[in-house]
Amino acid sequence: MHSTAFIIGSGHTKFGRLQENLEELIVAAAREAIADAGIAPGDIDAVFLGNFNSGLVPDGFASSLIHQAHPELRFKPAARCENACASGSAAVHAALNLMAAGKARHVLVVGAEKMTHRTTADVTTALAGAGYQNDPAEAGLSFPQVFGIAAETYGARYASPLDAMARIAAKNHANAMKNPLAQMHKELPYEFCREASERNPLIAPPLRLSDCSLVTDGAAAILLSTEDGLAASAAKRVRVAAAEHVSDFLPMSRRDFIAFEGPDRAIAAAYAKAGITVADLDFAEVHDCFTIAELLIYESMGLAAKGQGARAIEEGIVLPGGKLPVNLSGGLKAKGHPVGASGVSMHALGFRQLTGQAGEMQRAGAEWGLCFNMGGAAVANYATLLNADRA
Repeated sequence: MHSTAFIIGSGHTKFGRLQENLEELIVAAAREAIADAGIAPGDIDAVFLGNFNSGLVPDGFASSLIHQAHPELRFKPAARCENACASGSAAVHAALNLMAAGKARHVLVVGAEKMTHRTTADVTTALAGAGYQNDPAEAGLSFPQVFGIAAETYGARYASPLDAMARIAAKNHANAMKNPLAQMHKELPYEFCREASERNPLIAPPLRLSDCSLVTDGAAAILLSTEDGLAASAAKRVRVAAAEHVSDFLPMSRRDFIAFEGPDRAIAAAYAKAGITVADLDFAEVHDCFTIAELLIYESMGLAAKGQGARAIEEGIVLPGGKLPVNLSGGLKAKGHPVGASGVSMHALGFRQLTGQAGEMQRAGAEWGLCFNMGGAAVANYATLLNADRA
């Protein structure tokens, strides 16, 4: 799908253990995005909500909670998009598809999740619902166990990824220190992340606690506009140069999980649509639900050959001062992972990077950014390329 849409505004709550309920988070992010875009709420044609909500909160019919942001949103069509941890990007891509079909000129997208009021066991069970349920062996796996299998398989096929995973964790925690919206403002040194210990226990061997993303509350929003709908006064805008979605088989038994064929295909299709290569990217926000996932995504992005993803971090390529910084926000690992909001957050912060509004996270002169959001074990794969529009 080729998009001629632009992001013209963004909203983003703090991520973390928050007092606000789901409605309050949705409304806060939506209002900020509308105000940032400078558009009249009545001119918005449709709204989409990314929200996984697998039994986490009672708000099962949450899409119209966006209408609470302003009376003029009443009667605007609203829909909730769910695609596991890629629910946020599913909502973004649904909006882009509606606009490409000529059915809307301005669309508000919000991603939100409320998680921290439930126990870790409850959240783990809810998220496990994104795995294949008709095979007892797979149905019994938590997602830490799924990605623990990925790390073990990677080590058996190539070389141990554990050192690179520790470096990824340390990088993302250091990056989050510059993100005021991040859940965790605590540096975790590489030496701490490298070793399992009482303070850094094994969660699903060989994954250590430092390899796992956070349980998080939060919301993010973007306002999208078509080219012919752009106000002449739109001072800041970012072009959506490509938006590609690839879904794979749900059962892991039907595919080579760590080959990451779905991410490979989605990212390659986005590059082809935009007419660029990985060498043109200035930053990327990617789905580091576990550190092994970020390592595998380096390979899907084309930063290294299969089995050599560690080079991307060992050589400094993905560090803040490197050729292609990855997860300047701190990523899911330290910024936080409110499941339905994660994909929208990537797009909102990508917009801020490309319009010079990223504060201490800013990548100077950034022209191109990649957002890669993944649902399940590399099942739902969304790649979006954003391009600075400084016309």
